[in-house]
Amino acid sequence: MFLKTFFFFGLIALMISSCGPAQQEPEQAETEAVEQDTFNYYPESFADKKILRYRTPSFEKLSLQQKKLVYYLTQAGLSGRDIIYDQNYRHNLAIRHAIDKIVADYQGDRSSEEWKQFLLYAKQVWFANGIHHHYSNDKFVPGFSQPYFEGLMAGAGASLEPEALRAIFDPAFDARKVEQDGKDLVKGSAVNFYDPDITQAEADAFYASKKKTIDERLSMGLNSKLQRNKTGQLEEAIWKADGMYGPAIREIVGWLEKAVGVAENEPQAEALRLLIKYYKSGSLQDWDDYNVAWVKATEGDIDYINSFIEVYNDPLGLKANYESIVEITDFEASERMAVVSQNAQYFEDNSPIMDEHKKKDVVGITYKVVAVAGESGDASPSTPIGVNLPNADWIRALYGSKSVSLGNIIEAYDKADGPGLLTEFANDEEEIARAKEYGNVAAKMHTALHEVIGHASGRLEEGVDPSVALVNYASPLEEARADLVALYYIMDPKMVELGLLPSLDAAKAEYDSYMKNGIMLQLRRIEPGKNIQQAHMRNRSMVSHWVLEKGLADGSVVMEKRDGKTYIDIKDYDKLRMHFGELLREVQRIKSQGDFEAGMNLIENYGVKVDPAIHAEVLKRAEALNIPPYGGFINPRLVPAMDENGDITDIKIEYPADFTEQMLEYGRMYSFLK
Repeated sequence: MFLKTFFFFGLIALMISSCGPAQQEPEQAETEAVEQDTFNYYPESFADKKILRYRTPSFEKLSLQQKKLVYYLTQAGLSGRDIIYDQNYRHNLAIRHAIDKIVADYQGDRSSEEWKQFLLYAKQVWFANGIHHHYSNDKFVPGFSQPYFEGLMAGAGASLEPEALRAIFDPAFDARKVEQDGKDLVKGSAVNFYDPDITQAEADAFYASKKKTIDERLSMGLNSKLQRNKTGQLEEAIWKADGMYGPAIREIVGWLEKAVGVAENEPQAEALRLLIKYYKSGSLQDWDDYNVAWVKATEGDIDYINSFIEVYNDPLGLKANYESIVEITDFEASERMAVVSQNAQYFEDNSPIMDEHKKKDVVGITYKVVAVAGESGDASPSTPIGVNLPNADWIRALYGSKSVSLGNIIEAYDKADGPGLLTEFANDEEEIARAKEYGNVAAKMHTALHEVIGHASGRLEEGVDPSVALVNYASPLEEARADLVALYYIMDPKMVELGLLPSLDAAKAEYDSYMKNGIMLQLRRIEPGKNIQQAHMRNRSMVSHWVLEKGLADGSVVMEKRDGKTYIDIKDYDKLRMHFGELLREVQRIKSQGDFEAGMNLIENYGVKVDPAIHAEVLKRAEALNIPPYGGFINPRLVPAMDENGDITDIKIEYPADFTEQMLEYGRMYSFLK
């Protein structure tokens, strides 16, 4: 099972800013000075998204060698940007190239309503790395006509094949990026991991046969597209330097080779060499060797994530999206939070799960707070706030894992925060006061427990591979398992004893937040009449509704109507904690034993269905607040200074303020695939 590392900002979305400044036109782009009191964290919003910025002041404190390392790793990450577009949908790259050219070169009327609708569509595509929504997986509906778009292309010298045009304008054609319901998840998904004519039955049979011939520990299918050859047989197109995505991967490798030359220490350099070897060979054994070396390389100020990692977008949970995050350690914050990983064995030993599913010796867990210096692929513009890797269970069991909290990303969300949703949906003034005092620290601690303890905990029974056994339910169940670990332990008095929380009132604030979000607030992301599809949302919905059912039965939770509005009132937090523990025990059992039937029932009965009355109420109450439910980021720009010999003498960090301008810049500089 590839353990899921992304803990999106849904849990801290309860207090997101109520509105953003007016949308800017591209020609207004500028680079702003970095001043604490004037830095604009929230320059733009459109549709259901807000665009934020983050600062990386720690970059200025690095040595020149370290700055070079950050620069080379960031360039490597951006060099693979095209890959995520093509992975998300086979026509995405062609469509993005056309959009980029129109926005950059079109000389016609840019004041009409159709132009505004086109620019909105362009921003949606850039944000989602394709024509399907990054979270709901539904295809964007253009607010302009096909003849108008064809006129824009003619005016800018762009063109598209008929099927790519159909993809934009025919709402029924490749309508969903990832399908989680239905008889054939592969054919129902537009994601470009399988040729369009390949069925789920064929894919299942191919990988069932392949599993018999390879080491069971290898991440089967992780770095390949399954396609049909000229004779009709299925085969894998491997993503490697001389294979599929070769031009982009060779650029990545070139920057990684530069990074080896400025590595901070030999273990870091060796891990980079193994990553390069993997990119060249495409061997999954090389991938495992790299992950073992990477998880052992814990010294130094700089770290990174780069390659094909997360499998959320594969309906079968095998194939991974490209992503990159470059990190600078925040040593002061990391030292404060190190106590979490230092007490991992306590959390494992005292877990409510079955004894046979507990690890006897928890090894190699590290946890750091980091400042992001750059992101790409599936981590940008929409980013996680916490990451835990590697995903292979056997590597985690033998060698441990690395967990990071993206401190400057969390800070940027905090700076953009406002009280709108909290005030509207909180049960009473006591809950509001508790959230204002403890909400921030509680959310950070939930993330730490989720990533460091949650994903690293538990043990599989002999011969169980949950990614195969649980299929499309593996991802939401794994995220639920990590959430439940966090929810169970955040109310443990040990948290106060260890100095991780100021009091258990912080835990109460997190319970209030989690229940509201899972039952009500996250429904802002769902269109009326639709069910929940995304793995993290299914997780939160399942956990919240299962616990709500138990809580309503024993009186520990009450849902009541006041003035036509629904409120959740937690009466007994200790009882609620016990319910989280009961569910954790069951979800761990499901994973450890690969119990598909039980996992399916949990997700389908508690995580998928939407109460239409609650949904309509939430949408109505939230509409007046004008708070976009999604956020993404403009990345900093690293600018090297060169001497007459072309050697780097310094690297400055700049903070672009315009989303459109950055997307066009990336299109000019990092388009290596056609």
